Amino acid sequence: MATAVQKITLSSSRDIPFNKLVLSQSNVRRVKAGVSVEELAESIARRGLIQSLHVRPVVDAEGKETGMFEVPAGGRRYRALELLVSSRRLNKTAPVPCVVSEAGAGILIDELSLAENIERAPLHPLDQFRAFLGLRDKGMTEEEIAAAFFVDVKIVKQRLRLASVSPALLDIYAEDGMTLEQLMAFTISEDHARQQQVWEAIKDGWQKEPYYIRRLLTETMVRASDKRAAFVGIEAYEEAGGYVLRDLFQSDDGGWLQDAVLLDRLVTEKLKAEAETVAAEGWKWIEIAVTFPYGHDHGLRELVGTTVDLTEEERATREALHDEYDRLEAEYSEADELPDEVDQRLGEIEEALETFDRRPMTYAPEQMARAGAVIRPAIVTP
Repeated sequence: MATAVQKITLSSSRDIPFNKLVLSQSNVRRVKAGVSVEELAESIARRGLIQSLHVRPVVDAEGKETGMFEVPAGGRRYRALELLVSSRRLNKTAPVPCVVSEAGAGILIDELSLAENIERAPLHPLDQFRAFLGLRDKGMTEEEIAAAFFVDVKIVKQRLRLASVSPALLDIYAEDGMTLEQLMAFTISEDHARQQQVWEAIKDGWQKEPYYIRRLLTETMVRASDKRAAFVGIEAYEEAGGYVLRDLFQSDDGGWLQDAVLLDRLVTEKLKAEAETVAAEGWKWIEIAVTFPYGHDHGLRELVGTTVDLTEEERATREALHDEYDRLEAEYSEADELPDEVDQRLGEIEEALETFDRRPMTYAPEQMARAGAVIRPAIVTP
């Protein structure tokens, strides 16, 4: 004989005036976490109350309903509504959507509060990305999206950056085939074929760390800290049509220059322009290269020139800078920390004084007539 399945009955839903609601002392949430009450209030003001409150009738000593309802689940929403009422943005008798449990239900009120908070699943990062992407496609800026959802603009930019990852890899991540950290590592490249190639190469191996993925994806690129990039300048590289890949998820020292061929061409062009300027000084020969082999200068000796003298105006400027530097150092010698503007000014003075120390040299015409110059990009220490 088949056993009859007992049918469940869901709690009814109704609108209850806000002034008939009270926060239950059985609400389990005590520690602040996630979006603040103030931010939630702004969200409700913007979008309305998305999720109903769960309430139960308050009864007197005889078990009769008093007309009031306690809120065991939805405490933050209640506090946000309370804030809107206190600021006169919401009427105290405004109807609030509520799910009402029976006063005599066998479920403890504490259980209702705990269940709602435990059963609430956080939004998956991929769903968040797709939602942000949909809003941007409908015309919202990254700043507007961040303001609407009370998150930092950086978070929005990071989530939207997932659009640069191959859909095939997004599907693997959605099925827990890779970690979020690994997925984020793939965002430094926009070449989907290369991304998939790298994943196929490492997915069954032991080395699948995010740093290793980044290294494989950027092995044909040039770091922005490279001396060639510093010599040409990132701005000049981008003006020439070059693209710089940036990592929004960790420090990247300025990113990676994607077009190494373009960079080398710009370096060569700038070296040639420098060579023409130097050659006009009267040197017998000029040699340029990005790098020179070890020992290329064997048998050559460096000429000793004469430092160009300072003009009277330059001497006065240098002395004034020395005096200002000494005065600032003495004035703030007892300070634990320099004010930002003072620290910045001291740095400017140091740089200006170094410029005086790096004055050009002059050489005897007879020396220049049989000597030459080697020109290469300066080695820049990040």
